[in-house]
Amino acid sequence: MVKNILKSVYEYIKRLDKVLILLCLIASGFGILLLYSMYANDFAGVTENYYQTQLIALCIGVAAMLIVAAIDYKFISKIWFIYTPVALLLTFLLFTSLGEGVSGADDIGWLRIGSFTIQPSELLKIAFIMTFATHLNKVGKNMNRIPHFLLLCLHGFFPVALISKQGDDGTALVFLFIFVVMMIAAGLAVRYIIAGCIAVPAAVYVAWNYLMQPHHKARFLVLFDPVMQEEEINGIWYQQYWGRIALGSGKMTGVGLFGGDYVYTSLIRNDFIFAYIGNALGFVGCLATVILLMLICMKVYLNSTQAKDKLARLICVGVFSMILIHSIFNIGMVLAVFPVIGVPLPFISAGGTSVVSLYVAMGLVLSVYGHRERKYHMFYTEKD
Repeated sequence: MVKNILKSVYEYIKRLDKVLILLCLIASGFGILLLYSMYANDFAGVTENYYQTQLIALCIGVAAMLIVAAIDYKFISKIWFIYTPVALLLTFLLFTSLGEGVSGADDIGWLRIGSFTIQPSELLKIAFIMTFATHLNKVGKNMNRIPHFLLLCLHGFFPVALISKQGDDGTALVFLFIFVVMMIAAGLAVRYIIAGCIAVPAAVYVAWNYLMQPHHKARFLVLFDPVMQEEEINGIWYQQYWGRIALGSGKMTGVGLFGGDYVYTSLIRNDFIFAYIGNALGFVGCLATVILLMLICMKVYLNSTQAKDKLARLICVGVFSMILIHSIFNIGMVLAVFPVIGVPLPFISAGGTSVVSLYVAMGLVLSVYGHRERKYHMFYTEKD
């Protein structure tokens, strides 16, 4: 009995994607180091609670990742009716008195549970990737038939509308990007892609003139209007103005992680942590961060190409698209290429819920990687 258990554990460890795990741990360790650096320098109001919370979240996330990795992704797909309602319920609770915002954010995106808060949208992303991959796998080649196509669009539109209604437009765009990438990966017909490209200008026109509020428009306009930037130096341009100064002030190698001359901007511990990387570690640190995140994305995508079936491939594609768009949006905000939309840098920004959900997502990828062989399971081996 003991021998069989040890053998199963050995087989489980053997089938883990150790390269992916190592890359994620390096990114998380780097994020904790940055938070500790802010705390040690008494910078940006970061107390020891921030890096300790991040460390605890990392431990919980890694444990969850290893548990999820041991479970066959097909089984996880089948029990969508358990975790998806939970994620939705937590999200709907944001519209009650339990929902709250945080300083510097315009949305009510956090749920107060005792002495700590969670961000349900992070959990909803994982549930959406799994349910949408399951939906796409179930309809198969019929996805391009009008009834199935419309149902898939409704499936994708629901979380986008829900999160947008909550006020978190940045996360809503993340959901939209995941939806589009997974649809294309599943075999969306060219006619729909062309129609979508043609419809984009009309959609932008309608959104700009009838849906977006003045403060939303201002966030875009300020990126291209120097006069407006001067007028809003203490307003909507404040964060990106000082973020770019912080980013560039580190020059090639930065001022160091401890005892340097740091430039402050709001939310520099999470949404604008890339600016702190530029300040403390310079261009070299920024480049290393981008390379690390791209390596994680590439490894997840590579696992999708090695998946044994469509469901597995779509799960990996969903996780890949989530990490990729988070990285692009976050760095783009700091560079003032995109407006401020409140999207954290994966694994690195402060945020316990984000860290845990990312490692659960990695667990799904590891499950795909570890169950590539049809006969392998964590606790037994199928017989021919």
